[in-house]
Amino acid sequence: MKKVFFLVVAFLPFLVQAQTEETFAIKGKIGSLDAPARAYLIYKLGANQVIDSSLVAGGSFDFKGNILNPTNAILVVDHKGIGFNKLDSTADILHFYIDKGEFAINSPDSAKKAKVTGSKINDDDKNLTAQLEPIKARAQVLASEGMKAGAEKNTPEFRSAMQAKYKKLQADQKTVIKKFILGNPDSYLSLLALYDVDGPSPDPFELDSLYKTLSPALRNTETAVNFMKALEPLKHTAPGAMAPDFTQNDVNGVPVKLSSFRGKYVLVDFWASWCGPCRQENPNVVRVYNKYKEKNFTILGVSLDRQGARADWLSAIKNDGLNWTQVSDLKYWSNAAAALFYVSSIPANFLIDPNGKIIAKNLRGDDLDEKLKEVLGK
Repeated sequence: MKKVFFLVVAFLPFLVQAQTEETFAIKGKIGSLDAPARAYLIYKLGANQVIDSSLVAGGSFDFKGNILNPTNAILVVDHKGIGFNKLDSTADILHFYIDKGEFAINSPDSAKKAKVTGSKINDDDKNLTAQLEPIKARAQVLASEGMKAGAEKNTPEFRSAMQAKYKKLQADQKTVIKKFILGNPDSYLSLLALYDVDGPSPDPFELDSLYKTLSPALRNTETAVNFMKALEPLKHTAPGAMAPDFTQNDVNGVPVKLSSFRGKYVLVDFWASWCGPCRQENPNVVRVYNKYKEKNFTILGVSLDRQGARADWLSAIKNDGLNWTQVSDLKYWSNAAAALFYVSSIPANFLIDPNGKIIAKNLRGDDLDEKLKEVLGK
């Protein structure tokens, strides 16, 4: 076997050295494939990506190596032996997990149909995947519904209805994942599943509560320690926390400070002219703004547009009718305000009360209207 290492992240190498490596062994069988067929295994070892290869003889191949923790892996079978660099999106691929110990991968004809046996984390993954399958099927139906829609897809009513359906799907998925975590406190997959409970906008306090249900052995892993380190800053912008203050220039170059809106409910809305989902949500935000702007409510738009794209930013403001204060430092994903609020995807928003406290976040569609109706009492 030939092994090649590619450095993908030069981050805290001493942590890698401090961890104990575990060995693994994979016995594979893909039908009766023979030379020049070759199997490739891609996985992570600390900060490195490993690409390992094995000749296939009589359908059999094997891999041995080291890992620090259970990790995602990809098995690629090159049936014709054309070479790894010549494989494309049609390649025969299996996604699975590598864990310590010995396990098997078997299929009558292809990697994508292979079954992994003798591995607890892969058994757990199969179990969770089966539970999520009905939700995945519903998501595909919903996506098809959106694709087939005609002119009505551009109406606020259609978008609100679709958002409500997607919200129900997300809630159902969350229920399944939480149930799995609570029912499998010793499974490494439960630790990894914490990242999927709330998608890109997690509730850090809920995740902290779920994390504490994991076994002590899992909580002592490097993955768990890093998870908690990443979770801690999110608590600073969760509902109940005081909003971090910032100052950025408006469209006329005049500095605007978030704290200058004290005394009003203000929605800090992170968006960009290049963001399709943001632009689709803008009509709803405009509707809500017009409904509540005379009721002690306003919006502060923060754009993640790029340097040199000022004209696009201004054009989007005009075309979408965003008639509230707009600011930006035109630094794209390096926007200073976005960094303070730990924004990792857009659209994103934070509803702040008159005292400067965050009371809700990432309100979409009718949820924003309902929340404002609740807090304004009108």
